[in-house]
Amino acid sequence: MKKIALHWKILIGMILGIIFGFIMNSIDGGKGFVTDWVKPFGTIFINLLKLIAVPLILASLIKGISDLKDISKIKSMGFRTISIYIFTTVIAVIIGLGIVNVVKPGEGMPTDTIEKIKEKYSTSSGVSDKLAKASMQKDAGPLQALVDIFPSNIFKSFADASMLQIIFFALFVGICLLLISEEKAKPLTSFFDSLNEVVMKMVDLIMLFAPYAVFALLANVIIAFDDTEILLKLLAYALCVVAGLITMIIFYLVLVSVYTKKSPIWFLKQISPAQLLAFSTSSSAATLPVTMERVEEHLGVDKEVSGFVLPVGATVNMDGTSLYQGIAAVFIMQVLWPEGLTFTNQLVIIGTSVMASIGSAAVPSAGIVMLVIVLETIGFPSELLPIGIALIFAVDRPLDMCRTTVNVTGDATVSMIVAKSLGKLHDPKPKNWDDNYDKVK
Repeated sequence: MKKIALHWKILIGMILGIIFGFIMNSIDGGKGFVTDWVKPFGTIFINLLKLIAVPLILASLIKGISDLKDISKIKSMGFRTISIYIFTTVIAVIIGLGIVNVVKPGEGMPTDTIEKIKEKYSTSSGVSDKLAKASMQKDAGPLQALVDIFPSNIFKSFADASMLQIIFFALFVGICLLLISEEKAKPLTSFFDSLNEVVMKMVDLIMLFAPYAVFALLANVIIAFDDTEILLKLLAYALCVVAGLITMIIFYLVLVSVYTKKSPIWFLKQISPAQLLAFSTSSSAATLPVTMERVEEHLGVDKEVSGFVLPVGATVNMDGTSLYQGIAAVFIMQVLWPEGLTFTNQLVIIGTSVMASIGSAAVPSAGIVMLVIVLETIGFPSELLPIGIALIFAVDRPLDMCRTTVNVTGDATVSMIVAKSLGKLHDPKPKNWDDNYDKVK
């Protein structure tokens, strides 16, 4: 019997999880059952992925940089990576603004719907928490983002999974390995090479559990929806975001086809397990180990490229989130502050969305925190801010799942483009969890 491909197993798990969630939603005590007996398996899976993310970034990047043998190549790769990420982010925001200005989902929203959303969400702890986080981020100094890159205690950075700090440390170690003799560097490079292989094998083993984990994650997402009427009222806005995200994926496929000469269908097939996990977890950071495994072994990107481009992308490349911010900001203004919809403000939205995406946390719902900063920058009335965030809060989680999928797809696309430009794109060599099993069983 032919083995079912991993992406099909994950997709089946997602569909069954959604169906199971709806069934549990209609049964007395169903929500409690999912929370107590199903959700923990999804949490365990995410914890395992986060467990290996830091050692994988550290090992892959240090070994990759030390293998370059030329410090000038690091500068070249870094410049290309950041430039392409900024370019795709600008395109994403422009696509979002184009769609929301044509469709205008916020015009004509009934007053009673606005009042109902205001009553239900504007004073909720979720909205208050996002506003508080945005305020803290906005009050930081202009160079705080730069200061935060440099760790004072790398072990604390490991514990907090501070991606940019870990990337800086790995780059620092990798460059220093280049500056000492090969004989002195070899023991450490051999260690990180071996560590990278071990962590990649961990990814293979963890992914055996993926179909069951996404079942648990999706079932838990479904039971969180308790007001379908509000969801339907926000359908036009949600469809605008989804249409924009689909357009962005098409843009990625064009880039892959034109620049790397690879089939877009092949690309989607190889990266689909990472996309499906991004959708299920709503976290680029949690998905990072799987993204790296798919990009290196199934897309053929050398580890020195993927080890740099993907961790950086998980932090600074938020194309899906930036596109969403453009749509969400204009939607909120269409409903609550139509006089603010000037061409100048929309230009400011593009610039602020790009800047806000750099250093944004690669965790669920970080986009709302960034959105608050965008709205405050264009002078959105502060008294209307809680209501504006409440307007989109009800559908944020499913849209967060969609935009994280786009973020991960963008990371994989850019890694292929950078690898192709540096001559580091080769024929894929997939590995299985049991490649060495026969020798040790």
